[in-house]
Amino acid sequence: MFYRSVALGLLVSLLMSACGDIRPPSEATYSVEIIRDDYGIPHIYGKTDADAVYGMIYAQAEDDFPRIERNYVWATGRLAEIEGEDALFSDLRARLYMTTDEARAAYAEAPKWLQDLCDAWAAGLNDYLVDHPSVTPELLTQFEPWMPMFFSEGSIGGDIEQIPLDGIRAFYGNDIPMPALNAAAQKRIIDLEEPKGSNGIALSGDLTRSGDAMLLINPHTSFYFRPEIHVVSEEGLNAYGAVTWGQFFVYQGFSENNGWMHTSTYVDFIDEFEESVFERDGQLSYLYGKEVRPMQVDEVTLNYRDGDQVLARTFPTYRTHHGPITHINEEGQWVATKINWDPVNALRQSFLRTKTKDHATFREMMGIRTNSSNNTVYADADGTIAYYHGNFVPKRDPQFDYSRTVDGSDPRTDWDGVHTVEEAITITNPTTGWIQNANSTPFTAAGLDSPKVENYPPYMAPDKENFRGVHAVRLLEDAQDMTLESLIELAYTPELPAFEVLIPSLIEAYEGSNRDPSLAAPIAALGDWDYTSSVESLPMALAHSYGMEILENAKRPRERMSRMELLTYMSNEADSAEQLGHFAAALETMKADYGDWNVEWGEINRFQRLTGDIQQPHDDTAPSVPVGMASGRWGALAAFGAKQANGSKKLYGYRGNSFVAVVEFGDRLTAKSLLAGGQSGDPTSPYFNDQVDHYVAGEFKDVAYYWEDVQARAVETYRPRERHK
Repeated sequence: MFYRSVALGLLVSLLMSACGDIRPPSEATYSVEIIRDDYGIPHIYGKTDADAVYGMIYAQAEDDFPRIERNYVWATGRLAEIEGEDALFSDLRARLYMTTDEARAAYAEAPKWLQDLCDAWAAGLNDYLVDHPSVTPELLTQFEPWMPMFFSEGSIGGDIEQIPLDGIRAFYGNDIPMPALNAAAQKRIIDLEEPKGSNGIALSGDLTRSGDAMLLINPHTSFYFRPEIHVVSEEGLNAYGAVTWGQFFVYQGFSENNGWMHTSTYVDFIDEFEESVFERDGQLSYLYGKEVRPMQVDEVTLNYRDGDQVLARTFPTYRTHHGPITHINEEGQWVATKINWDPVNALRQSFLRTKTKDHATFREMMGIRTNSSNNTVYADADGTIAYYHGNFVPKRDPQFDYSRTVDGSDPRTDWDGVHTVEEAITITNPTTGWIQNANSTPFTAAGLDSPKVENYPPYMAPDKENFRGVHAVRLLEDAQDMTLESLIELAYTPELPAFEVLIPSLIEAYEGSNRDPSLAAPIAALGDWDYTSSVESLPMALAHSYGMEILENAKRPRERMSRMELLTYMSNEADSAEQLGHFAAALETMKADYGDWNVEWGEINRFQRLTGDIQQPHDDTAPSVPVGMASGRWGALAAFGAKQANGSKKLYGYRGNSFVAVVEFGDRLTAKSLLAGGQSGDPTSPYFNDQVDHYVAGEFKDVAYYWEDVQARAVETYRPRERHK
């Protein structure tokens, strides 16, 4: 019904050849120099912005070409050509929102300066492949300047990843069986994963020893998701920070003038519209008010790997003015999912952000309004601190509940443009002197000077509070005379407020019970605990196991409970038997995995980077490093998300603190940074694991930002093409 399949009868190797041989070196010449410092961080110096982009992407490819390629294979909808049939619906999702022809058209319509950057980006990657014949791409032997248009907004992934693949599979591939998960099971899976998000903190000069503003940049991504880079041009670019592999702009970072930190937002900017679809005169149509509109029906052909063969499958695609049809709801109605998709302006905004000079130009840039999936914490050299809750916020009729599917046949449910920056939730120079966001509600972002919930429509800030937000507010309320060192100390404070809520009620439940003797010793250990995490802590290991048991197995009495709400419920409302039952189950799990409950946190919680693989293997018999940090679930600002993997018993870090920086503005910028593992994805590189000891200890390196500092720490200086002649 929904597709036709054709066997091409080609070998995978033939398909890769059909993609085009690696192209010859670019005809354009780019004037760029790369300086690698003592941590392998590339400092890129170009005459023009395009020169800098060329060098920037070339240096990224030197550090980890496979991650660049994989990001673009995924984004352009070609993952199934590597991973096989199971990835078809990821590819289809990408192509539902943009075809390759549409990407080419977007590039053609982009302003000349942006085309120049895209050209330089493609040239840098293609020249890298020419210069490194030993590098064998999995699929992409040639990069095209339209490929960056497949960014959904600033970062790889972003909005489109929030559209569930199971719905697309069920609608477009309904003869391929796939067990469906109910909402409760899906929620448990989410809760067991390390929270995806970030922390951002801005301090005004009123709270700092120097009198200058400071910024904490603390993204919580999967490890090795973003490298560290410094890019400079004679056209006013001088940005330092983290860049997603394959991007040509610093995503979270700073210049001498200002700094920006993105945290994932829960602003409602994606909506589902139930469409009234019917067939009329042999054509699919849908009802919109009093109109009958034709459904836009097209098709897309996707290749996928099947052993040594490459097969092709052609899918029809369906679209209303709301967007593509992505699934069928429980009532059997077709549903279109509308997201922000404006690739040219998204790329414009992402690059222009890195060249803003002050808060006025930064706010003007925010007026482009395509940074949909992020909040922004901001600070600058003039002393301004600011916060933007989301950026792309569609205007809607408040009588409808957009947290659920709305009736697409009712014109009143349509978006009515996009809120201006002034209409959205913003904070500028709060009297408290601080701003924080930890993917939490904006209504506590600046303490007593926070925005008021009654002043905004519900869809603008459905974000709930979390334990990281609670932790940040508590610390910032006492902040004064801050230095970069004390900001790092604040960001790594080991207290875990979730256990301040969860553990006392467990102890009380035990004391009011028959006191099972098998629980006496572990309960006593928790009773002496100060709710902090460390390598040597026995209670930390107990508390983590108990908390995870609750997240996995506790009954949720209310729909859509957050982790914080569930743990608070367990403390305040669950009966003693339920609490003690979960604790006993957690002890049994620890005994099964480690032989006993009496084990230090550092014996369980480990950092291990063995290979350059995108999906890291883990091995309990191979070397690893103990880590005292804890999960962001429990309120750790310096989050270290760890889990069992590949049959391991120990927990290995995979998400959380990755790139971290603290920045102090003023007459002369000062910054420190830290990277999980190291800059390079090559296990033979000296920069593969050189930052591990610093990482687990929270010891930051000084950032080389100014020319004289870069020169003093230079280990290698070269021009990309010359070293290979």
